[in-house]
Amino acid sequence: MIWPLTLTDEQAMWRVQQTDDHAAFARLVERWEAPIQRLCARMTGDLHRAEDLAQEAFARVFAKRHAYEPGGKFSTWLWRIALNLCRDELRRRQRHPELSLETGGDTDETSHPHEISDSTPSPAEAVEALEQAEIVRRALLRLPEHYRTVVVLRHYEGLKFNEIAEVLGIPDGTVKSRMSEGLARLACLLRECRTRNDR
Repeated sequence: MIWPLTLTDEQAMWRVQQTDDHAAFARLVERWEAPIQRLCARMTGDLHRAEDLAQEAFARVFAKRHAYEPGGKFSTWLWRIALNLCRDELRRRQRHPELSLETGGDTDETSHPHEISDSTPSPAEAVEALEQAEIVRRALLRLPEHYRTVVVLRHYEGLKFNEIAEVLGIPDGTVKSRMSEGLARLACLLRECRTRNDR
């Protein structure tokens, strides 16, 4: 069955919940797969692992479909599931330090260095932009997880403060204070990285 293009996430999830509608579930995966992969990549620093985590997130959505509350936003529920998987992954790495965040792999910002857009003035500038993206990626991974989560959701995924608060189950004020502290720490880390690179 082909659903109307105006079908909302919540309507699609309701159909998944009530009738195990695979077409509606496929629509949700199509809409949300890329954002969830980006989130997992920025939280873990590993693009390949992020793909696995995104697949696992959608598997959990389907497995836990009857736990979804129709009155809530689907995206809030999905972000929460994905973040919990990322936290589990980071805890697993802490228990096995040989799996370092710094060697986890490239995120989407640096995964295709050979692809240079037509608007890029020169290969040298493209390389410099990739180096800057790598510096930001490494600095972001050095942020404590609770600061990194807020920074990623706000600056990379475009969520509003109240939406982040809902995803994390914390007050708006806590989100704002974590954002302020997270950005201040990130700025310090970026200065350290650039100073080290300039030596």
